[in-house]
Amino acid sequence: MLYVCPTPIGNLGDLTLRVADVLAAVELVACEDTRHTGRLLAHLGIETRLLSYQEHNERERLGLLLPLLREGRDVALVTDAGMPGISDPGFVLVRACRDEGLPVTVLPGPSSVETALVASGLPSDRFTFVGFLPRERSRLVSFVESAGAGGGSVVAFESPRRLPTTLRLLAQRWPDRELAVCRELTKLHEEVVRGPASQVQAQVGDHVRGEVVLVLAPVVDGGPGAADAGDAALRVTLAALQSAGCSTKEAARVVSALSGLPSRQVYAVALEVKSGPTAS
Repeated sequence: MLYVCPTPIGNLGDLTLRVADVLAAVELVACEDTRHTGRLLAHLGIETRLLSYQEHNERERLGLLLPLLREGRDVALVTDAGMPGISDPGFVLVRACRDEGLPVTVLPGPSSVETALVASGLPSDRFTFVGFLPRERSRLVSFVESAGAGGGSVVAFESPRRLPTTLRLLAQRWPDRELAVCRELTKLHEEVVRGPASQVQAQVGDHVRGEVVLVLAPVVDGGPGAADAGDAALRVTLAALQSAGCSTKEAARVVSALSGLPSRQVYAVALEVKSGPTAS
């Protein structure tokens, strides 16, 4: 049996009891970094044998791991942090096991993607995880636009070294777009900075340390002061709230909170709805 085991993204106390039991019981632990996982097992008092399994040797290691799994041996797969296979090694081995009909069990546990999404306070009913963002400016803009076009939030990894440049670009392209920088999640110096892109960029500054997850609200088309003017559902909702007795400001605040759209843009549309169509 292959056991896919998520490990803490920062706080060792987040390791589940079930994962600890599996790591102690299996014959072998395939891990991204034997030194990192060795420290985790030492913390747990576990002495299971380790095998390096990383991005550069995934396919090579199949020749060692698959025969063990075919014999019915138990192997655990871990990475340095979070769920294996999510921007970390793991996909190749899991796919190979599925192709051969070998049993695979995925244990639930820590994930920086879901942790950041919920911590951001941005819409979480639909979201797209895009891994690490492209480095080139033109590719980054088009990539983020296409990723958020479906109406959901966008969750991405970004290096602390590139984050200031990325935030400057986002602030120039979407100054009012809500986003959140989630840094050092579950650790002592955990920090979540949320607000319009221009505000977050100024607050975060140019010196960033630690692991970073970036969450962006759904894409809003249109220029300054317009919250997707072509969206009939948005206007109908604002009109209904105002008809029910909500002030323009209250209606805009409610719709902004529910949709994740920037409050200033929603308020501008609410004013248009209140004033009614302009005579031609």
